[in-house]
Amino acid sequence: MSNSNSKNSYYSVMGKKKGKTETESEDEKAIPKSSYSLKDLPGVGEATLKKLRDSGIISIRTLAMYPLRILTDEVGLGTKTAEKLAKAAQDVEKMGFKSADAIWEKRKLLHKLTTGSHNFDELLRGGIEPGALTELYGEYRTGKTQLAHQLCVNVQLQYEQGGLEGNALYIDSEGTFRPERIIQMASARDLDYNQVLRKITIGRAYNSDHQILLIRKASSIIEEKSIKLIIVDSLIGHFRSEYIGRGTLASRQQILNTHIHDLLRLSEVYEELAVVVTNQVSSKPDVFYGNPTTHTGGHIVAHGSTIRIFLRKGKGEQRVAKVVDAPNIPESDTIFTITEDGIQD
Repeated sequence: MSNSNSKNSYYSVMGKKKGKTETESEDEKAIPKSSYSLKDLPGVGEATLKKLRDSGIISIRTLAMYPLRILTDEVGLGTKTAEKLAKAAQDVEKMGFKSADAIWEKRKLLHKLTTGSHNFDELLRGGIEPGALTELYGEYRTGKTQLAHQLCVNVQLQYEQGGLEGNALYIDSEGTFRPERIIQMASARDLDYNQVLRKITIGRAYNSDHQILLIRKASSIIEEKSIKLIIVDSLIGHFRSEYIGRGTLASRQQILNTHIHDLLRLSEVYEELAVVVTNQVSSKPDVFYGNPTTHTGGHIVAHGSTIRIFLRKGKGEQRVAKVVDAPNIPESDTIFTITEDGIQD
């Protein structure tokens, strides 16, 4: 049997199965999924709705992805209410199984965000990936914050220019955001820098709790301002300064783990949203061969990041970007340059 016949046979069988198990009821057909809101779910009154929205849960899709523990312990819902609402939300979103070819068809339509460097984009198979969490880690002056600024400009470009036709949300935990740098980068692309600045929303995080809160509240800003990029610069700075000593390590890692999953959840809820975090490094004094530099945050950050990129200094203004871990990219590196105009080859 030929491949095409096999494919047609496969889809005809799948179609029959779908008719039995996945066909929407007449009630579901009457209301398009896009018209559902939280208050349409059974048991959601004004009090429950306020609790959800105050916790940053403003859509059914967001609710469907929240763990029951957070819904009960942090949002303040009763156990039975949380279970009922989570199930109802997951039913609306049809959070079940998908075929691999359906996922592939969706990924083929994915627009990636240019870094500004052709070499860097080639390394990443097109650029920064939406729907994923990308970690940039490296020593001081390796280009992490420079790249974060450049992405805030590039995300506003048209799709055919490597942008996402959206705006940026910049969580600044170190006080290093500089509008002057945005102006330089925007001017280099002949963009109206006033308009570019207006499309970047800054959240200055003053401590780890505040940083967590800003991300929890991000959903409303994402929808209101058409955010397509979230930058967290840096991810772990406050956590390192506030949780000092081995006695606090377990607590820090638990809280950091929750924070990373909040970011991952946003990238999954808003599929065109790219999430990029910068991370610091530390040295392993017991490493005598190879690179003693490693990212901070341990396995929690390593497992939470979809794509991990190590940045290091090269000659002059050159920087080396190395993909350390990614689902579809082999370990490899490239060279890019930081100039007054921004990130370039």
